[in-house]
Amino acid sequence: MALENLTPAVGSTHSKKRVGRGQGSGMGKTATRGGKGQTARSGYTAKRGFEGGQQPLQRRLPKIGFNSKVVKPYVINVDRIDAIAALSEITLESIRGAMKLPNYVEKVKLIGTKAKELASKIKDEAVLTSGKLNG
Repeated sequence: MALENLTPAVGSTHSKKRVGRGQGSGMGKTATRGGKGQTARSGYTAKRGFEGGQQPLQRRLPKIGFNSKVVKPYVINVDRIDAIAALSEITLESIRGAMKLPNYVEKVKLIGTKAKELASKIKDEAVLTSGKLNG
């Protein structure tokens, strides 16, 4: 197979801009750098996001995008829900059976005056109470 027509398409390439080659070129004198000052000098680089002293956009906008990896427990007051106090063994699955929990719940904390009495019934690491320090 012979390779044919390896030249670029017409109009797809441009000759390099040659600056500082005299007034007749249209890019002489300041060599497209504008007037005088820091930006006209060689070696000048502005900091990322620098806007000439104006408060940069990334500092004007509010901070967003942090998601905590700490799983906060779903709190249930056992004084209000008697079905949990009536359970023989307290696990996350038995609580789901006794009451409707959102699907995202991974940990449950039992609070209330009866919560300390239920500490001995808890058989799951995902269930916490003020009377039992686990998890």
